[in-house]
Amino acid sequence: MRGLRLFETRRARELRRLSPAAERILWSRLENRGLDGVKFVRAEPIGSYFADFVCRSARLIVEIDGATHSTDDEIAHDERRTDFLRAEGFRVIRFSNEQVYENVGAVVQEIARVLADVRR
Repeated sequence: MRGLRLFETRRARELRRLSPAAERILWSRLENRGLDGVKFVRAEPIGSYFADFVCRSARLIVEIDGATHSTDDEIAHDERRTDFLRAEGFRVIRFSNEQVYENVGAVVQEIARVLADVRR
């Protein structure tokens, strides 16, 4: 299926290659089933959007928001995006770059807590 989505595949690779430091830090904790043996993927195309991190089995999306998510227009865009992703059956949780930089362990713990809730 991925071969049929050439644009999305190329864009996802580009997003992974150019990912911000906060995303790379969190990915180092999620990759290779690093969180409770749960598989996450990154830069996953869903509709016309690309989710930062997705656990497909739990239908969970983790978004890391940088400074570009602070104006009224950007916040409204994020809300529309979240509404779309929820309508597709995903639960969406968001963290700021600062949360990842200051305490990635707490971010990972919160993701684990949400995963436990989703699995119940």
